[in-house]
Order: sequence, then structure tokens, then C-alpha cells
Amino acid sequence: MTQHFGLKKSNRYSINDKDVFGDIRRHRLMQVSIVSSLSLIASMLVAINITLVILAIGLTCLLVSVYFAYKQKVMASAYILLGSLTAMLFSLALTGAGLLDLAILGYPSLLIFAAILGGGGLFLSMLVFTILQCILLAWLTLSNIITPNVPILSWSHLIFTLVIFIVTGFSVYILVRDIKRLMLSLHRENTKVQESQRKIQHLAHHDPLTNLPNRLYGEVLFRQSLKNCHKNQQELALLFFDLDNFKPVNDVLGHVAGDQLLKELALRLTETLQPNQHLIRFGGDEFLVLAPHSNGLPYLTKLANELINQCSAVFNIQHTQVTVSASLGIACTSLHGANFKQLCRKADIAMYKAKEAGRSTLHFYDNSLDKASDEKFKLLQRLRPAITEKQFTLYYQPMVNIKSGEVITVEALLRWPQLDGSIITPEQFIPLAESSGLINELGAWVIQEACAFCARQRRQGHHKLRVAINLSVIQFRDGNLQNTIETALQKANLPPEALEFELTESLLIDDKNQIDKQLNGLSQLGASIAIDDFGTGYSNLGYLREFNARKLKIDRSFISSLNNDEQDDSIVKAIINMASSLGLKTVAEGIEDEETLSKLMALGCEFGQGYFWSKPIPEDVLSEYLKKI
Repeated sequence: MTQHFGLKKSNRYSINDKDVFGDIRRHRLMQVSIVSSLSLIASMLVAINITLVILAIGLTCLLVSVYFAYKQKVMASAYILLGSLTAMLFSLALTGAGLLDLAILGYPSLLIFAAILGGGGLFLSMLVFTILQCILLAWLTLSNIITPNVPILSWSHLIFTLVIFIVTGFSVYILVRDIKRLMLSLHRENTKVQESQRKIQHLAHHDPLTNLPNRLYGEVLFRQSLKNCHKNQQELALLFFDLDNFKPVNDVLGHVAGDQLLKELALRLTETLQPNQHLIRFGGDEFLVLAPHSNGLPYLTKLANELINQCSAVFNIQHTQVTVSASLGIACTSLHGANFKQLCRKADIAMYKAKEAGRSTLHFYDNSLDKASDEKFKLLQRLRPAITEKQFTLYYQPMVNIKSGEVITVEALLRWPQLDGSIITPEQFIPLAESSGLINELGAWVIQEACAFCARQRRQGHHKLRVAINLSVIQFRDGNLQNTIETALQKANLPPEALEFELTESLLIDDKNQIDKQLNGLSQLGASIAIDDFGTGYSNLGYLREFNARKLKIDRSFISSLNNDEQDDSIVKAIINMASSLGLKTVAEGIEDEETLSKLMALGCEFGQGYFWSKPIPEDVLSEYLKKI
């Protein structure tokens, strides 16, 4: 029965609630009716005359009440029970000693029955009805309409008294027992509610995967830590770090493996930190560390390196050894403000600076980073309308056959001219276009313009001229690159052999399967592939064979010091020999003087590109240049 009292309170009871309450009332009604019937039977054993008749009629009514309760007609049974008992007690008092009769002692039992079997309305009705009966008995007696018959004390009166006490005691017992059960059930429900609230609060404040505090609770911990730091005369630093190579884990091993790595990393980092330092999952593969300290920047540098080392250690995930790294940015309340969101932003900016510096390293925030970030943001706001309005232009730089001086290929280089005559270089806006997803639209425009340019030059008599176009890894990811190129070729009426696509080595290791498929498609189409900036990236010879590259462009960093550094001489010579053995042509970038040109010719380089011949120039200037050679 206890479970029945664990119901939640509401303005309206549901159908199930009513069924439960009705079942409880039915059981209580039957209990009361049966106990009252047994009591009347006991009283009838010693009753005589009119008292016996009244008790017999009352017993009959009680048995009818039990029958109705058994048939689940609860309200009818309750009214029969209370009505018959009330009438019986009134009749006994009326034929006996009036208000002084023992029957009056039964009225409290009726009130308790009413409280057990009904609601407030039934109880109040019984209370008023009982009071009116008592008033009526008093009036009848005082008006000499009835004459009280005060009996002489006998053992039968003791039996009547005991019966009334037993019925009343039973009523009180079941009422108190129900109240106790109700209180116990409410206590249990309250305990469950409190436990649920604690769980909900924990879920609201913690990351469900790692069980670390989340960003919302991180702000609360930040305020608490800052308050403690002020009290203890300490500084508070915020370390923001991001995993550098986490995406391939999800891509290759699946998200379950990625989740396992994050959980193991959370345990590692938590064990590294002091009790007063907090590790927070900011989102995805980004984490925060709140680090109170009093040992200055050297301590923070040491702590940051420990965190980076923990991230870089090998993880055993699904029987596979997995290695990731982390880039970390640091901001301090004493130097950069005490606003949590602003401090996160500044530490985030410093973290991206660490990524630019080569990853798996740290960087402290300074105001110059904020200025650079603001400039990037403003530039990004101008970038989209610039693409829509076609504010860009292409410049072209020749690639020259070192021996013959012939120009077979020109490289298309994107520029963003400004109204004041200045030019925004690709190094400034291309990374923004890549990170914002605008590079596909911009890259498609470059391909279309370069194809149209090459077709015009061929019609002007330069029938073998080819154009080289740089591609970003982002352009491969949506799978539409080949369609974009074929559309541009068809529109310009240009053969695919006139196109050469320059790829950096880092591109060749990003999402290899997707890029492999599209590069094979471009090769089958007839376009050629060149590896740009060779020597500065991974320099994996397997990629050169696999992607059918035809040219290798030696980065200008090796060419510029060719006459001053014997080590660079050896590197360039090795690259040229290796390319020759693989059947690749070599192009040296950044040739600016005749001495460098002579050295490259001696080393066996075939093509060159640089200011020695021409800087990047507009199409009209290039046309004049090509006429002169």
C-alpha cells in the first residue's frame, strides 16, 4: 500500500490516480465495515429490547455496505455505512440517556471514518450532521419531548464501552498508519527528487563523455578560482588547447575510438594537474585549464609543456597505437583582464598562433595578436562581397626553359587590388577564404578566368602555352572539382592539356582517398600535376609516383641561398637527381640573378621562375612580354 502514497501532487488527478485512490478507499471501507459489523455482533450478544432491534438493523446496513464495497461501488457503500451508523447512534441515544448515552462516544469514530473514506467535503458534512444531531438531542431533552433513560451500570455497559473504544481505536490506528506510510513514501519521493536534481545539475554542469566540467560550469569555476586567487595573493592563468590531429582518428577508427581517446586524455591531464587546478572540456577536442599560481611565466611554460607532452604520448585505442598533438594558448587575468569569455577568446587567439608556429607548441597572448585578429575579421567581412563583385584579378608569372629561354607555361597568381592602388596578397586572404568556406567559389572563378586567359593567348598565336593553377585542399573536399574544371574548359574551348595544377605536399596527405580519386580523374582528363614548394613539406616519394606528378617545383628557400650555402647546393642537386630518376621535370622558384641561373643549369635543372625574367604581371603586360621572346 505504501506505493499508493508516492503519487505526485497536481492540480488534476489522472485516471490512474483516481483508480489507485478508489482502490484504497474500497479496501478501507471494507475493513471499517467488517470491524464495525463484528463490534455490533458483540454488542448484540448483551443487548435487549429496542437496543437489540436497533443494532440488528445497523448490522444489516453494514452488511449491505460490505456488499457494495465488494462490488466496487465505493460511494454508495460509504454513504450506507456512515448513514446507517449515524442513524443507529442517534436512535440509541434517543431511546437511551440522550446526550449522556454511551452511543455518543461513537460519533468520533464516524468522523474518523469520514476522514478515511472521503475528502474534506464528506468530513465537513459528517461533522455538521453530528453537531446537528447533538443539538437536536439536547433540544428534545430540554423541551421534555423525550425523557432520558439513565440505565443502571451493568457488565453490558462495559461491553458497549469497550466495543466503542475498539472501533474508535481501530479507526485511529488505520488513519495513523496511512499517514505514516504517506510520510515515509513522501520522504522516499523527496529523496529521489533531490537525487534526480543532483544528477540533472551534474549533467548540466559536466560533459557527459569525459565527466569534466563543461563550458557553462567552467565560468563558475573561473569566478571561484579568481576569488580564491585574490584571497591567496595568487595569479590565475587560463590555458586553452586544441588537439592538432584528432579528426583523422574519427575518420579512420570511428567516433567510438575518438571518444575513447578523449576519455583517456581527460584522465591523463587530470592526474597531471594540482587539486586547485581545473580541467574543463570547452567543446569537441578543445580544453581549458584554470591554473592558479604564484611562480610567474616559467611555471606556466612548464605546466603547458607537461600538458602538451601528455597529449602527445601514445594512446592504445582499439589495439591501435594512436598519436595526437596539441597546440596551446595562454592568457593571464593580471595581464589580459578578468572576464571569462574575453580571456577564453584571447587564449584561443594565442592557441591559433601556436598552430601557425608549427603545432605541438605553446604561445602567450599579447595585444598584437588581438590587433591581427581584428584585422583578419575585418578582412573576412570584406571577402564575401569582393568575391561576389569579382574584385579580384589574375597576374601571371612565366616559367622559362633555362636552356632555350622559351616560355611554355605561366603560373596564374591571384591578387586583390584596392581602390588606393595597393594590393592585398594571397598570403593574407587565401587562409581566410579556406577557413570560411569561400575558397571553392573563389577557386572556381580562378579556374574559369585562367582557362579563358589561356584560350585567348592561344588564339593570339601562342599555341603551346599552358597555364598553371594552384589548388587548395578545401577544393577537393566537396567532390565537385573535376566538374568545375570540365565546365571551365568547355566554356573557354580549351583542351585539358593546356592546364597544369600545382599542389603542395601537405595537400597530398589530407584525406588521401578522396584526393587520390579526384587527381586520377584529372590525370585521365589530360591535365598535368606539379608538386609545389617541394622540400618544405613531407617529401614522400610514394606520393609523387602515386599521383602521376610531372613536375617538381623546388622551393625558393633553397634557391635564394644556393650560392652561399653548400648544404643547399647538395639538397637542390639531390632533388634534381631524384626527380630525373622518377621522370619528373624540375622547376626552380625564386631565380633572381644570372649567377643562380648558371648554378642551376650546371646542376641539371630544366625550368626556372623568378624576377630574373619577370615578376607576376597582368595579362596585357604578359602579352607584350610573350611577343618579345
